[in-house]
Amino acid sequence: MACVEPRRNRDGEIISYRIRVNKGNDANGERLKPYVMTYKMDPNISNRQNMKILNEIVAEFERQCQKGTVCDGKQTFQQYAEYAMKIKERRGVKHSTLVRYRQMLKDIYEEIGYVHLVDIKPQMLNQFYESLEKGTARKTPERATPKVDFKQYLKKRKITQEMLHKKSGVGMMTIRSVIRGENILFEKAQVLCETLGVPLSTLFKCVTDERGLSSKTICEYHRLISSILALADKEMIIPFNPASKATPPRSKRKKVNYFDYDEVEKIVKSLKDEPIKWQTLVNLLLITGARRGEIVGLKWDAIDWEKNRIFIHVNLLYSTDRGIYEDTTKTEESERYIALPEETMEMLRAYRKWYIKTSTEFGSRWNNTGFLFFQDKSGNEGKPMHPDTVNQWLRSFAQRHGLGHINPHAFRHTMASLLLHGNMDIGAISKRLGHAKISTTLDIYSHILKESDEQSAETIADIVLRKEMA
Repeated sequence: MACVEPRRNRDGEIISYRIRVNKGNDANGERLKPYVMTYKMDPNISNRQNMKILNEIVAEFERQCQKGTVCDGKQTFQQYAEYAMKIKERRGVKHSTLVRYRQMLKDIYEEIGYVHLVDIKPQMLNQFYESLEKGTARKTPERATPKVDFKQYLKKRKITQEMLHKKSGVGMMTIRSVIRGENILFEKAQVLCETLGVPLSTLFKCVTDERGLSSKTICEYHRLISSILALADKEMIIPFNPASKATPPRSKRKKVNYFDYDEVEKIVKSLKDEPIKWQTLVNLLLITGARRGEIVGLKWDAIDWEKNRIFIHVNLLYSTDRGIYEDTTKTEESERYIALPEETMEMLRAYRKWYIKTSTEFGSRWNNTGFLFFQDKSGNEGKPMHPDTVNQWLRSFAQRHGLGHINPHAFRHTMASLLLHGNMDIGAISKRLGHAKISTTLDIYSHILKESDEQSAETIADIVLRKEMA
């Protein structure tokens, strides 16, 4: 039975009614916190009309309490999102994904973190997406620019780059970027300043990225908000998921970046003058179409020397809190064998000999981790390569040889495009790429398939129609 209590102002006038319905006791006999809601009197209607509405609300509220469908309007989005994140972590969501979610939640909390769950409306979410598109919703500093000559600053304090790296946990690549005066992530600048024991403003100027986000990125924000509110809907905390009724922008897929035949030829020719470690790594990127983390995560026991293939099942990643760490591949389908041509196997055999010779030369300093591609800096000899090192080396490689911009993922797209233009079965290509569904491959490479279809039309015309005319 519902208990209805009037709430009065200082003049003794009833301004609202508090409605309570007991939940009973728990298994230990302790009284549970009751269901509570408030009805505010409408001053624009008569007292009789207010009482009629109140009675209807009390009856409906009591009915919902009995069915267990009462919404808890007291939780804010931020409070519930933190609870939802813990559930995602327990369910085994990848660490890299959780890190990405945390980055997005900073912007989301600024906009709707304080709003009670039941007060979140589709219009509110649409306004947030619009502000992301214009760049006005991102209030958290994204980047930090060095204000001082960092190299001289460390020299005066008698701190080496290696010492700062070990003490702070910030990667050497980030520290080198600071030395060059380049922007770094705001969070990493904070860690460096905390390690050095100085205020952030002493060494860095913080910059908020006011550029609007792409529709694809905004859709990522929408999916995260929707997943949190969907859980609240599932747990019957809100009557429905307002994100399901919101209208995020349409995600426009960019054309994939890949090299044509001439560019591939130039890259392969230029590689002949480079160290064997990098020759082998880039060859594997191009021939296998594997992701950057999958290649730097390769160990020697993943090579099947008899069947000329490698086993992809590890992804090597980096995060500020963990450093370099091993993770499983992106999906179950990403765990796969990839066949290699004899030329690549010969290169791997030559690289293996160089690897053994190099590890022997390092002697007791060598860390026998089993990774194909390793660090050779003092104290880290043999440890797995930082994934970002690949991007850095490719950038300098392109500059040395007068090549265009090169990034690791372009090799993945290049392999796929070459196979598609060679009329390779789409199912085999999808499997080699490690896609969960063939539809994913079709979606990503739709423009290449269109080009192949146009070529097919010309080919069939040559065979069937133009032969007779000739």
